[in-house]
Amino acid sequence: MFTKILKYSVFSGNKEELISYIEGFEKINIVSGNPEVLHNGLNDKLLFSSFTGERTVIIPDGIGTVLASKIIKKPVKEKIAGIEVMEEIIKKCEKEGKGIYLVGAKEEILKGCIEKLKSKYPRLNIAGSHNGYFDLKDCDHIIEDIKEGNPYALFVAMGSPRQDLFIINNMDKLPCKVFMGVGGSFDVFSGKVNRAPNWMIKFGLEWLYRVCKEPWRIKRLSSIPKFLLQVVKYNKYK
Repeated sequence: MFTKILKYSVFSGNKEELISYIEGFEKINIVSGNPEVLHNGLNDKLLFSSFTGERTVIIPDGIGTVLASKIIKKPVKEKIAGIEVMEEIIKKCEKEGKGIYLVGAKEEILKGCIEKLKSKYPRLNIAGSHNGYFDLKDCDHIIEDIKEGNPYALFVAMGSPRQDLFIINNMDKLPCKVFMGVGGSFDVFSGKVNRAPNWMIKFGLEWLYRVCKEPWRIKRLSSIPKFLLQVVKYNKYK
């Protein structure tokens, strides 16, 4: 159920299998393993230790990661978008009466995200929230609020590596079962940012849509060829 890409074990099943897999954990950190995130992990001991830990599952969120799995001839079943996993967990929480807690984004984006989620999932228990503008070393008040809310899932939307560090620093302190860094997902749920059309998602072109809408992202695309080159070299000489 896993494909070894560089030094990472990347989940190779489909989205439904992933949701079933995470049920077997007392605590689980879901990492959206796009090339940028995984490249960051290779250059940071703390991130790498977390990404390769027993309580972490890396999902192939990104066409670059999917391509990497094909390069090593152990293809994953499908690209698994983090925002889709987040929504599946939200559906589960609404159905089972479990809470979620949201951390990240600007205050207005966060409020918009909450409003849209409440509209779409009226029985969802949003146990609490906090914007992403705080000092990671001085956030005990947020930790206490999360504890008080006792959510099943904690979604952190502050970009990598900031969201990863927040989870790493606080995973053992919190009662949540599911921890997940979700990047710009709050922007999408709030309606500020739209996902690519389904046909672009299907053909692995969501990255192109996002670059067209947000040209500043093009600088971040350089991580894809760097990552793929590392994969080729590692697979050749291992």
